[in-house]
Amino acid sequence: MSDHKTEDLDGSDWLEAELQDTLDEDFELEMSEPALSLELRRIYNRKHPETLNRAVYFRSLIKLQSELIKLQDWVEHTGAKIAVVFEGRDSAGKGGVIKRITQRLNPRVCRVVALQKPSDRERTQWYFQRYVPHLPAGGEIVLFDRSWYNRSGVEKVMGFASPEQVEQFFQDVPEFEKMLVRSGVRLIKYWFSISDEEQQLRFLMRIHDPLKQWKLSPMDLQSRVRWEQYTKAKEVTFRRTNFPESPWYIVEANDKKRARLNCIHHLLDQIPYCEVPHEDVALPDRVFNEDYERAVLPPELYVPSRY
Repeated sequence: MSDHKTEDLDGSDWLEAELQDTLDEDFELEMSEPALSLELRRIYNRKHPETLNRAVYFRSLIKLQSELIKLQDWVEHTGAKIAVVFEGRDSAGKGGVIKRITQRLNPRVCRVVALQKPSDRERTQWYFQRYVPHLPAGGEIVLFDRSWYNRSGVEKVMGFASPEQVEQFFQDVPEFEKMLVRSGVRLIKYWFSISDEEQQLRFLMRIHDPLKQWKLSPMDLQSRVRWEQYTKAKEVTFRRTNFPESPWYIVEANDKKRARLNCIHHLLDQIPYCEVPHEDVALPDRVFNEDYERAVLPPELYVPSRY
Protein backbone atom coordinates (compact mmCIF):
# COMPACT_ATOMS: atom_id res chain seq x y z
CA MET A 1 0.00 0.00 0.00
CA SER A 2 1.20 3.48 -0.81
CA ASP A 3 2.05 5.88 2.02
CA HIS A 4 0.59 8.79 0.02
CA LYS A 5 -2.08 10.74 1.88
CA THR A 6 -4.48 13.47 0.84
CA GLU A 7 -5.88 16.17 3.05
CA ASP A 8 -9.22 14.41 3.43
CA LEU A 9 -8.45 10.73 3.10
CA ASP A 10 -5.36 8.99 4.45
CA GLY A 11 -4.27 5.46 3.55
CA SER A 12 -6.22 3.69 6.31
CA ASP A 13 -9.38 5.71 5.57
CA TRP A 14 -9.10 4.79 1.90
CA LEU A 15 -8.84 1.12 2.77
CA GLU A 16 -11.85 1.29 5.09
CA ALA A 17 -13.95 3.11 2.45
CA GLU A 18 -13.07 0.55 -0.21
CA LEU A 19 -13.71 -2.27 2.22
CA GLN A 20 -17.17 -0.97 3.07
CA ASP A 21 -18.13 -0.59 -0.59
CA THR A 22 -16.93 -4.10 -1.37
CA LEU A 23 -18.75 -5.62 1.60
CA ASP A 24 -21.94 -3.82 0.55
CA GLU A 25 -21.68 -5.29 -2.96
CA ASP A 26 -21.09 -8.76 -1.56
CA PHE A 27 -24.12 -8.41 0.73
CA GLU A 28 -26.28 -7.30 -2.22
CA LEU A 29 -25.28 -10.39 -4.19
CA GLU A 30 -26.17 -12.67 -1.28
CA MET A 31 -29.57 -11.00 -0.88
CA SER A 32 -30.34 -11.50 -4.58
CA GLU A 33 -30.01 -15.29 -4.54
CA PRO A 34 -33.16 -17.45 -4.47
CA ALA A 35 -34.12 -19.41 -1.36
CA LEU A 36 -33.09 -22.79 -2.76
CA SER A 37 -29.68 -21.44 -3.66
CA LEU A 38 -29.36 -20.05 -0.14
CA GLU A 39 -30.19 -23.48 1.27
CA LEU A 40 -27.50 -24.98 -0.92
CA ARG A 41 -25.16 -22.25 0.29
CA ARG A 42 -25.83 -23.32 3.88
CA ILE A 43 -24.94 -26.90 2.95
CA TYR A 44 -21.86 -25.62 1.15
CA ASN A 45 -20.79 -23.52 4.11
CA ARG A 46 -21.17 -26.43 6.51
CA LYS A 47 -18.60 -28.30 4.43
CA HIS A 48 -16.26 -25.30 4.52
CA PRO A 49 -16.34 -24.16 8.15
CA GLU A 50 -12.83 -22.72 8.08
CA THR A 51 -13.28 -20.26 5.22
CA LEU A 52 -11.85 -16.78 5.72
CA ASN A 53 -13.83 -14.13 7.53
CA ARG A 54 -15.38 -11.80 4.95
CA ALA A 55 -13.77 -8.66 6.35
CA VAL A 56 -10.34 -10.33 6.54
CA TYR A 57 -10.74 -11.59 2.98
CA PHE A 58 -11.74 -8.24 1.51
CA ARG A 59 -9.09 -6.33 3.45
CA SER A 60 -6.42 -8.70 2.06
CA LEU A 61 -7.91 -8.53 -1.43
CA ILE A 62 -7.90 -4.75 -1.54
CA LYS A 63 -4.26 -4.62 -0.45
CA LEU A 64 -3.33 -7.12 -3.16
CA GLN A 65 -5.31 -5.12 -5.72
CA SER A 66 -3.34 -2.01 -4.77
CA GLU A 67 -0.18 -3.99 -5.58
CA LEU A 68 -1.70 -5.04 -8.90
CA ILE A 69 -2.05 -1.35 -9.74
CA LYS A 70 1.68 -0.90 -9.05
CA LEU A 71 2.34 -3.89 -11.32
CA GLN A 72 0.18 -2.33 -14.02
CA ASP A 73 2.10 0.95 -13.78
CA TRP A 74 5.40 -0.92 -13.99
CA VAL A 75 4.26 -2.87 -17.05
CA GLU A 76 3.27 0.35 -18.81
CA HIS A 77 6.48 2.09 -17.78
CA THR A 78 8.84 -0.72 -18.80
CA GLY A 79 6.95 -2.12 -21.79
CA ALA A 80 6.85 -5.57 -20.20
CA LYS A 81 4.73 -8.31 -21.80
CA ILE A 82 2.85 -10.65 -19.46
CA ALA A 83 0.60 -13.57 -20.41
CA VAL A 84 -1.17 -15.54 -17.69
CA VAL A 85 -2.94 -18.83 -18.49
CA PHE A 86 -5.82 -19.96 -16.26
CA GLU A 87 -6.85 -23.60 -16.63
CA GLY A 88 -8.76 -26.07 -14.51
CA ARG A 89 -12.01 -27.97 -14.26
CA ASP A 90 -15.35 -26.28 -14.89
CA SER A 91 -16.45 -24.27 -11.81
CA ALA A 92 -12.92 -24.36 -10.35
CA GLY A 93 -12.87 -20.58 -9.87
CA LYS A 94 -10.81 -19.31 -12.82
CA GLY A 95 -13.32 -16.61 -13.67
CA GLY A 96 -13.55 -15.48 -10.06
CA VAL A 97 -9.84 -14.81 -9.68
CA ILE A 98 -9.67 -13.16 -13.12
CA LYS A 99 -12.49 -10.82 -12.09
CA ARG A 100 -10.64 -9.84 -8.90
CA ILE A 101 -7.38 -9.25 -10.80
CA THR A 102 -8.98 -6.98 -13.39
CA GLN A 103 -11.45 -5.27 -11.05
CA ARG A 104 -9.40 -2.12 -10.46
CA LEU A 105 -7.06 -2.22 -13.46
CA ASN A 106 -7.12 -0.31 -16.74
CA PRO A 107 -8.73 -2.55 -19.40
CA ARG A 108 -6.40 -0.99 -21.99
CA VAL A 109 -3.45 -2.47 -20.10
CA CYS A 110 -4.92 -5.67 -18.63
CA ARG A 111 -7.39 -7.57 -20.81
CA VAL A 112 -9.07 -10.95 -20.69
CA VAL A 113 -9.14 -13.42 -23.58
CA ALA A 114 -11.90 -16.05 -23.49
CA LEU A 115 -12.25 -17.48 -26.98
CA GLN A 116 -15.37 -19.16 -28.33
CA LYS A 117 -15.19 -22.56 -29.98
CA PRO A 118 -13.18 -22.37 -33.24
CA SER A 119 -14.96 -21.46 -36.47
CA ASP A 120 -14.87 -23.69 -39.54
CA ARG A 121 -12.04 -21.56 -40.91
CA GLU A 122 -10.07 -21.67 -37.66
CA ARG A 123 -10.31 -25.45 -37.60
CA THR A 124 -8.20 -25.53 -40.78
CA GLN A 125 -5.49 -23.25 -39.34
CA TRP A 126 -2.35 -24.09 -37.45
CA TYR A 127 -3.75 -24.83 -34.01
CA PHE A 128 -1.97 -21.99 -32.18
CA GLN A 129 -2.84 -19.42 -34.86
CA ARG A 130 -6.09 -18.25 -33.27
CA TYR A 131 -4.28 -17.47 -30.00
CA VAL A 132 -1.35 -15.54 -31.48
CA PRO A 133 -3.28 -12.29 -32.23
CA HIS A 134 -4.27 -12.06 -28.57
CA LEU A 135 -0.74 -12.30 -27.13
CA PRO A 136 0.50 -9.20 -25.26
CA ALA A 137 2.40 -6.38 -26.89
CA GLY A 138 4.75 -4.20 -24.86
CA GLY A 139 3.03 -2.65 -21.86
CA GLU A 140 0.20 -5.21 -21.75
CA ILE A 141 -1.06 -7.96 -19.44
CA VAL A 142 -3.23 -10.66 -21.03
CA LEU A 143 -5.22 -13.14 -18.95
CA PHE A 144 -6.28 -16.26 -20.86
CA ASP A 145 -9.50 -17.70 -19.43
CA ARG A 146 -8.71 -21.12 -20.91
CA SER A 147 -6.07 -21.30 -23.58
CA TRP A 148 -4.33 -23.49 -26.12
CA TYR A 149 -4.47 -26.23 -23.47
CA ASN A 150 -8.05 -26.87 -24.59
CA ARG A 151 -6.51 -29.31 -27.03
CA SER A 152 -5.08 -31.63 -24.37
CA GLY A 153 -8.13 -31.15 -22.14
CA VAL A 154 -11.70 -30.72 -23.33
CA GLU A 155 -10.93 -31.40 -27.01
CA LYS A 156 -9.19 -34.65 -26.16
CA VAL A 157 -11.79 -35.84 -23.65
CA MET A 158 -14.82 -34.89 -25.76
CA GLY A 159 -13.35 -36.28 -28.98
CA PHE A 160 -13.11 -32.90 -30.75
CA ALA A 161 -9.45 -33.62 -31.54
CA SER A 162 -8.04 -36.88 -32.84
CA PRO A 163 -5.25 -38.72 -30.99
CA GLU A 164 -2.91 -37.60 -33.79
CA GLN A 165 -3.88 -33.94 -33.30
CA VAL A 166 -3.38 -34.20 -29.55
CA GLU A 167 0.04 -35.76 -30.04
CA GLN A 168 0.95 -33.01 -32.53
CA PHE A 169 -0.04 -30.47 -29.89
CA PHE A 170 2.31 -32.03 -27.37
CA GLN A 171 5.08 -31.96 -29.98
CA ASP A 172 4.47 -28.29 -30.82
CA VAL A 173 3.66 -26.67 -27.48
CA PRO A 174 7.25 -26.78 -26.09
CA GLU A 175 8.59 -24.80 -29.03
CA PHE A 176 5.59 -22.46 -29.06
CA GLU A 177 6.05 -21.50 -25.40
CA LYS A 178 9.83 -21.29 -25.70
CA MET A 179 9.39 -18.85 -28.59
CA LEU A 180 7.05 -16.74 -26.49
CA VAL A 181 9.55 -16.60 -23.64
CA ARG A 182 12.46 -15.83 -25.99
CA SER A 183 10.43 -12.96 -27.45
CA GLY A 184 10.21 -11.38 -23.99
CA VAL A 185 6.78 -12.61 -22.89
CA ARG A 186 6.53 -13.59 -19.23
CA LEU A 187 4.32 -16.69 -19.42
CA ILE A 188 2.70 -17.87 -16.19
CA LYS A 189 0.41 -20.94 -16.11
CA TYR A 190 -2.11 -21.71 -13.35
CA TRP A 191 -4.22 -24.83 -12.87
CA PHE A 192 -7.15 -24.47 -10.45
CA SER A 193 -7.71 -27.77 -8.64
CA ILE A 194 -10.95 -28.77 -6.90
CA SER A 195 -12.30 -32.03 -5.56
CA ASP A 196 -15.06 -34.14 -7.08
CA GLU A 197 -17.46 -33.28 -4.23
CA GLU A 198 -16.67 -29.56 -4.50
CA GLN A 199 -17.47 -29.45 -8.21
CA GLN A 200 -20.75 -31.26 -7.61
CA LEU A 201 -21.80 -28.69 -5.00
CA ARG A 202 -20.88 -25.76 -7.22
CA PHE A 203 -22.79 -27.20 -10.16
CA LEU A 204 -25.87 -27.69 -7.95
CA MET A 205 -25.69 -24.07 -6.85
CA ARG A 206 -25.50 -22.94 -10.48
CA ILE A 207 -28.41 -25.14 -11.54
CA HIS A 208 -30.72 -23.65 -8.89
CA ASP A 209 -29.56 -20.03 -9.15
CA PRO A 210 -31.08 -18.02 -12.05
CA LEU A 211 -28.16 -15.57 -11.84
CA LYS A 212 -25.64 -18.36 -12.40
CA GLN A 213 -27.40 -20.76 -14.76
CA TRP A 214 -25.76 -19.09 -17.76
CA LYS A 215 -22.43 -20.46 -16.50
CA LEU A 216 -23.59 -24.03 -17.14
CA SER A 217 -23.31 -25.50 -20.62
CA PRO A 218 -23.89 -29.06 -21.91
CA MET A 219 -20.09 -29.36 -22.01
CA ASP A 220 -19.90 -28.48 -18.30
CA LEU A 221 -22.42 -31.20 -17.44
CA GLN A 222 -20.43 -33.70 -19.46
CA SER A 223 -17.39 -32.86 -17.36
CA ARG A 224 -19.19 -34.46 -14.40
CA VAL A 225 -19.77 -37.67 -16.35
CA ARG A 226 -16.17 -37.74 -17.56
CA TRP A 227 -14.45 -36.72 -14.32
CA GLU A 228 -11.88 -39.52 -14.47
CA GLN A 229 -11.09 -38.89 -18.14
CA TYR A 230 -10.41 -35.23 -17.36
CA THR A 231 -8.18 -36.30 -14.49
CA LYS A 232 -6.12 -38.52 -16.76
CA ALA A 233 -5.90 -35.77 -19.40
CA LYS A 234 -4.69 -33.31 -16.74
CA GLU A 235 -2.01 -35.71 -15.54
CA VAL A 236 -0.68 -36.24 -19.08
CA THR A 237 -0.73 -32.47 -19.69
CA PHE A 238 1.31 -31.80 -16.56
CA ARG A 239 3.78 -34.53 -17.41
CA ARG A 240 4.39 -33.31 -20.94
CA THR A 241 4.08 -29.50 -20.65
CA ASN A 242 5.71 -28.57 -17.35
CA PHE A 243 8.71 -26.78 -18.84
CA PRO A 244 11.46 -24.87 -16.98
CA GLU A 245 10.63 -21.80 -19.12
CA SER A 246 6.90 -22.04 -18.36
CA PRO A 247 6.10 -24.31 -15.41
CA TRP A 248 2.64 -25.10 -14.12
CA TYR A 249 1.48 -23.74 -10.76
CA ILE A 250 -1.41 -25.55 -9.06
CA VAL A 251 -3.87 -23.47 -7.04
CA GLU A 252 -5.80 -25.42 -4.40
CA ALA A 253 -9.25 -23.99 -5.09
CA ASN A 254 -11.78 -25.78 -2.86
CA ASP A 255 -11.87 -22.55 -0.81
CA LYS A 256 -12.62 -19.77 -3.29
CA LYS A 257 -11.46 -16.92 -1.07
CA ARG A 258 -8.10 -18.45 -0.22
CA ALA A 259 -7.60 -19.52 -3.84
CA ARG A 260 -8.07 -15.96 -5.08
CA LEU A 261 -5.73 -14.45 -2.52
CA ASN A 262 -3.08 -17.15 -2.94
CA CYS A 263 -3.12 -16.89 -6.72
CA ILE A 264 -2.89 -13.09 -6.83
CA HIS A 265 -0.12 -13.07 -4.23
CA HIS A 266 1.81 -15.71 -6.17
CA LEU A 267 1.32 -13.86 -9.45
CA LEU A 268 2.78 -10.70 -7.92
CA ASP A 269 5.75 -12.71 -6.64
CA GLN A 270 6.57 -13.96 -10.14
CA ILE A 271 7.23 -10.49 -11.55
CA PRO A 272 10.05 -8.17 -10.40
CA TYR A 273 7.92 -5.02 -10.49
CA CYS A 274 8.58 -1.89 -8.49
CA GLU A 275 6.96 1.47 -7.99
CA VAL A 276 7.53 3.81 -10.91
CA PRO A 277 7.83 7.60 -10.73
CA HIS A 278 4.64 9.61 -11.14
CA GLU A 279 4.19 13.32 -11.67
CA ASP A 280 2.23 15.01 -8.93
CA VAL A 281 -1.36 15.56 -10.01
CA ALA A 282 -3.08 18.78 -9.07
CA LEU A 283 -6.68 19.62 -9.87
CA PRO A 284 -6.74 22.81 -12.00
CA ASP A 285 -9.07 25.68 -11.16
CA ARG A 286 -12.33 25.72 -13.06
CA VAL A 287 -12.71 28.56 -15.54
CA PHE A 288 -15.83 30.64 -14.94
CA ASN A 289 -17.41 32.72 -17.67
CA GLU A 290 -19.90 35.30 -16.42
CA ASP A 291 -21.69 35.31 -19.79
CA TYR A 292 -22.25 31.53 -19.84
CA GLU A 293 -25.68 30.22 -18.91
CA ARG A 294 -26.26 26.50 -18.79
CA ALA A 295 -28.99 25.34 -21.15
CA VAL A 296 -32.11 23.70 -19.76
CA LEU A 297 -32.52 20.29 -21.37
CA PRO A 298 -35.94 18.73 -22.02
CA PRO A 299 -37.04 16.34 -19.25
CA GLU A 300 -37.58 13.40 -21.64
CA LEU A 301 -33.80 13.16 -22.07
CA TYR A 302 -33.34 12.12 -18.45
CA VAL A 303 -33.49 8.61 -17.07
CA PRO A 304 -36.50 8.39 -14.70
CA SER A 305 -35.59 8.55 -11.00
CA ARG A 306 -37.16 5.31 -9.86
CA TYR A 307 -34.94 4.78 -6.81
